[in-house]
Amino acid sequence: MPWGRDKDPRVPLGHASLIAVLNMKLEINYHSIIKPINDENFDVIDIFNEIQTIIDKDPRITFDIAFGVYVWAEEAIQALLKMLRSSGFHGRIILGGPQISYCGEGLEKNYPEADIFVRGYGEFAISALADEPGILEMQGVHYSGEPDLLEQTFVDLELLPSPWLSGVIDLENQQFIRWESQRGCPFKCGFCQHKEPGARLKKREFKSSRIMDEIDLFCKKNVRDIAVLDPIFNSSSQSKNILKRFQSNGFTGRLSLQCRAEMADAEFIELASKLDVCLEFGLQTIHKNEGKAVNRTNNMRVVEDVVELVNEKEIDYEISLIYGLPEQTIHSFRETVDWCLSKSVPIIKAFPLMLLRGTEVEQRKQEWGLVESEGSMPVVIQSNSFTHDEWSEMAKISEALKQTEGNHPNSIQDLLEIANELEIDLSRYRPEISTTKGREIVFRGGFSDFRLRLHSKMFESDCRS
Repeated sequence: MPWGRDKDPRVPLGHASLIAVLNMKLEINYHSIIKPINDENFDVIDIFNEIQTIIDKDPRITFDIAFGVYVWAEEAIQALLKMLRSSGFHGRIILGGPQISYCGEGLEKNYPEADIFVRGYGEFAISALADEPGILEMQGVHYSGEPDLLEQTFVDLELLPSPWLSGVIDLENQQFIRWESQRGCPFKCGFCQHKEPGARLKKREFKSSRIMDEIDLFCKKNVRDIAVLDPIFNSSSQSKNILKRFQSNGFTGRLSLQCRAEMADAEFIELASKLDVCLEFGLQTIHKNEGKAVNRTNNMRVVEDVVELVNEKEIDYEISLIYGLPEQTIHSFRETVDWCLSKSVPIIKAFPLMLLRGTEVEQRKQEWGLVESEGSMPVVIQSNSFTHDEWSEMAKISEALKQTEGNHPNSIQDLLEIANELEIDLSRYRPEISTTKGREIVFRGGFSDFRLRLHSKMFESDCRS
């Protein structure tokens, strides 16, 4: 259940990587189900019915069902697990994905219907589990009821088959793709989930030959827009060679690259200037105390030099900020936004802080008095350093930045005049799971009373976090 976009390929990259590994074993029979959570026609019952139809085709076969669990789909997963068990499904349920990888003790409590949990990158684990109906002894694979070692899986990126080169993702008439050249992140930002499994990878980068062959394929297939998913693209030892390869192919499409400003040296910026790129710099805050609280300090002198050089080269770029940070105040947030405005940053994005499962900030939330909103995908709305009203003002500033992208005012005062007239729209950051097709499926206040009417049979159960 990915968070999809209209222009995305039908098969998401992470899903495709799992399939590419399963395809290496001809004896494995699998069925792939992809239902974007934010699709207007999304219906939990449709997924349940599709699974049930597959199972009913041959009742003699024992099925495993594996779900990738993401924060935006948590409620839907909880509902599906209960529906499956209530319908009499007795096969193994396997859970992986970020909500599993970054969960400490208590997986069985959070997901009592599940049998197996995979922490970390799941390609080799899902392939091995498909071969092993008994207990698989593999690092990062935890069985319900067994001692939880809290381990992450190990994956050798050089052994992973490419979903692009193997044809799992069809590139015919596909103008836009999401791509990765590395996994994990060398930094330890307290609000981010990238750091944990990535810290355990001996090699974070895919082998050079795979990366270059994929670039050649994208250019041959006339892909026009590539969003690179690397947490920090320019932290890779291959980043400059990647830009050179696109240049040598005469690539004229768009590259969106998440970068660290302090790692963007003059050579990197010069190479970027020869392509149609958008450099996405995650700044978060200009204030040392806020950065220190979340292990994300910035060398502002270097950042300022990089912004000046990027402006000089006329390279498209954007800067992202976070509001709701520990120790942040309404005044400090305004100062951070004003700094960006003063540097003529063309696109400034401000996102609310989310306490993602297993992150350091989530574990220390009591220390800063962080209070979250209700419902799915909650965000921090109050703390010891800002009131809810002040958070609302920060949220309105975010809305004003959204409305003025590419044409921001020159000062914070002018932006505040716009912000004061706006309403807060948190639907930008989370899906709405709604009733469809006349069946009853009700979620109140996030994880609370769940009722389902499926055909003529009524299942009643709690769905609580």
